Amino acid sequence: MATNSIPASPPEEAKPIESADLVIGILADLSPEAVTTMCQTLGTLPGSLRIAVLQNGDPVNPSPANRSATPQSSTVSFAPSLLAKPGGAGTAPLNMAAAYQSVFAAGEKLGSRACCILASRLESETGRSAYRLAEPLLNGELDLVVPRYARHRFEGLLNSSIVAPLMRALYGKRLSNPMGPDFGVSRRLVQRLVGRERTGRGAANGLHPLASLTPLALCENLHVAELHLGTRSYPPPDWTNTASLVAEILGPVFLDIERNAACWQRMRVSAAVPAIGEPVSVQSDTASLDTSRLVESFALANRELQEIWSLILPPSTLVELRKLSRLRSEEFQMPDDVWVRIVYDFALAHRLRPINRDHLLKSMTPLYLGWVASYAHDLERDNAVPPDQRLERLAGAFEAGKPYFVSRWRWPDRFNP
Repeated sequence: MATNSIPASPPEEAKPIESADLVIGILADLSPEAVTTMCQTLGTLPGSLRIAVLQNGDPVNPSPANRSATPQSSTVSFAPSLLAKPGGAGTAPLNMAAAYQSVFAAGEKLGSRACCILASRLESETGRSAYRLAEPLLNGELDLVVPRYARHRFEGLLNSSIVAPLMRALYGKRLSNPMGPDFGVSRRLVQRLVGRERTGRGAANGLHPLASLTPLALCENLHVAELHLGTRSYPPPDWTNTASLVAEILGPVFLDIERNAACWQRMRVSAAVPAIGEPVSVQSDTASLDTSRLVESFALANRELQEIWSLILPPSTLVELRKLSRLRSEEFQMPDDVWVRIVYDFALAHRLRPINRDHLLKSMTPLYLGWVASYAHDLERDNAVPPDQRLERLAGAFEAGKPYFVSRWRWPDRFNP
C-alpha cells in the first residue's frame, strides 16, 4: 500500500496497551511519511511482536492497513500518553532527560524486551533506523546499541573533542557517540538504569540517561555494539553562544565519572566494539571555519578568568595558556596533551567544587573554543589528514594522559604539577 494512503489520524482503538515486546520512543521531529515508513518496516520484524510507539502529537494510524498480512507479522500501536510532554522554553535538556526516562518507564510497565529511542533526523533511511536498532536486541545478542554517524568536519565537536575520547580512555571501549542520542537498549540494561533511580542514585542525584547509559553498560560488562546510521542532521553551530551547551552536556558526564570512579580506575587499555552495518562516507566535506573570533574569545578569557582558572588548573597549564594567548590568530595551535590535561582537570574540579559547578563549566567554554580553532587550523595545514584521523590522534592522547588523571583523582592535593 502506498505511504500516502495511510491516514494521519489518531488510532482507531482507544483500548490502552497492556504489554509490548518492543517500545519505540520517537523524540525527533519526523515527518508523517518517515513515521509511516517506520511503522511499516517495524511490522516486518519476525515473531508476531507487539510494538508500542511513543510519540507526542498526532501519530499515523497504526491500523491493519500498515501491517503485513501474514500471520507472523508484528503489530504496531501508539501510546503517546506514556511519553513525557515537552515543557516551556529553556528547559530542553531537562525535557530530554525526562523523555528518555519516560520511554524506559514505559518499557518497564509494558514488560518489553527492548526499548529504542530515535532522537535524530538522519539524511537517509530514517524510517528504517528503529528496525536496525531493535533487531540485534531482539535477537538477544546485545544490551546496548549506540550510533556511529558519518561525520562532517565541524559537526558534533563537543562530543568528538571531549565526551567520546574521555569515555574511551576511562571506560575502555572505542565508541564514536557514547551519548547517542539514538539508542537501542535491552530490558536488562533498562532494569539496571531504573534500579539506580529507585535506589536514589539516579535522577535525584543528576543522573541523565544520555550520559549514564553507556558507562553503566560498560561497568556492568554488558554487550555493546555500534550501528552505522549514516549522516545525522545537526543544527548550525553557534560558536558565540556555547557556554550553556558545554555546561548542559559535561555536567552529567562529570557526575557519572564521579559515580563510576571504582570502575574506570580498573580499566587499562581501550578496545573496539562490534560494528553493525556498512560505514557511510561524507562526500565533498570542504567546510571551513573563521577562527579569529574563537581565538579572540580564548585570549580575552585568558586575561579575565585567571582567578577562576587558577582554582582549577595547575600552574604548568596556566603557563601554557598564557603562551598560547600571545600567538596570532592564524598561528594558534593547542597541543593535544595540554587540551587533555585541561579536560581532566575540569573533571576533577567538578568533583572537588572549588567554585559553583555551573560557573566552573561555563569557564571552560573559551578553552573549548580555543581547541576548536586549533583543530580547524590543523585541518587547513594538512589537507591530506582526514578529520577522523585527526580525532583518533586526540583520542590516543586522552588514553596516554589517563595516568595523570588517576593520580590527580586519588591525590588531588599532592599531585599538582
